[in-house]
Amino acid sequence: MAAAVSAGVSLPSSKSISLPTRTAIFSPERINFNKVPLYYRNVSGGGKVIRAQVTTEAPAKAEKISKKQEEGVVVNKYRPKEPYIGRCLLNTKITGDDAPGETWHMVFTTEGEIPYREGQSIGIIADGLDKNGKPHKLRLYSIASSALGDFGDSKTVSLCVKRLVYTNDQGEIVKGVCSNFLCDLKPGSEAKITGPVGKEMLMPKDPNATVIMLATGTGIAPFRGFLWKMFFEKHDDYKFNGLAWLFLGVPTGSSLLYKEEFEKMKEKYPDNFRLDFAVSREQTNEKGEKMYIQTRMAQYAEELWELLKKDNTFVYMCGLKGMEKGIDDIMVSLAAKDGIDWIEYKKQLKKAEQWNVEVY
Repeated sequence: MAAAVSAGVSLPSSKSISLPTRTAIFSPERINFNKVPLYYRNVSGGGKVIRAQVTTEAPAKAEKISKKQEEGVVVNKYRPKEPYIGRCLLNTKITGDDAPGETWHMVFTTEGEIPYREGQSIGIIADGLDKNGKPHKLRLYSIASSALGDFGDSKTVSLCVKRLVYTNDQGEIVKGVCSNFLCDLKPGSEAKITGPVGKEMLMPKDPNATVIMLATGTGIAPFRGFLWKMFFEKHDDYKFNGLAWLFLGVPTGSSLLYKEEFEKMKEKYPDNFRLDFAVSREQTNEKGEKMYIQTRMAQYAEELWELLKKDNTFVYMCGLKGMEKGIDDIMVSLAAKDGIDWIEYKKQLKKAEQWNVEVY
């Protein structure tokens, strides 16, 4: 049984505000032995032919034991042809009026029928038909709540959605079908939901792990779920005692999502939670460069590299695709000082489930 600690959705103000050889990087492995079918061969002995039974045992393929909370994870319970019909309970704008674009936080009923985990995604199928007269294709959104949901009863799922509006090459204003459908939903309205899907962003099992979360914009969604489980909820089988370090990059202070929630966590658990914002249009570093997420991380580069040498450090990245290259640029030179090829080292981290990326 788990009990959720009440924490409301926060609404921001419109105002701004060389490495030793790596050991045990791969998960422990259990070797199973399968018996090979019996066969016979003829053995000559004393002029007689003797039938000798030979039994051999060969090692089966090593079974990888995941470092993530994968046990019992459900995927694709609901599919596009038979989606779950959820009802919108809450839909509120969580960016300031002067923010570049709108982001909305919304909660849907599931009645416990969509058994998702922190880090998974669901699909949404917008109402109506496309230009070819066919139902709209589903769009995947990272879940922005813990498995208990915002109300702590395991009967809801939350999303964090930015309204997509842009001008095309012809000068026409284009609105993203699914994002606008979601942002315009009124409480009581229904939505077609598929999933849950995904295992890449599942939380680590180790409650003493260091979890580094890198997010831009609505990429904060899975990490809100992580952090609620770590700091706003009580579970009989999980108590986080490690270090959670969140880097969140946004263009303006009025775009900082869930800021009050995260600051409350930092105040309550200063030894277990570190919080760093990167506000690109309002902050600069000591060189006068815009403060992107990789710029903020560069200020802690040595410390981050030391953490990445440890077998219980897990990095999760969610948001804009370009962010990973910026982080690579930081780590390449640091790793090189220790005689390490960062790109190869990152491949090892990925194999060990310690480097997890979901970008778009």
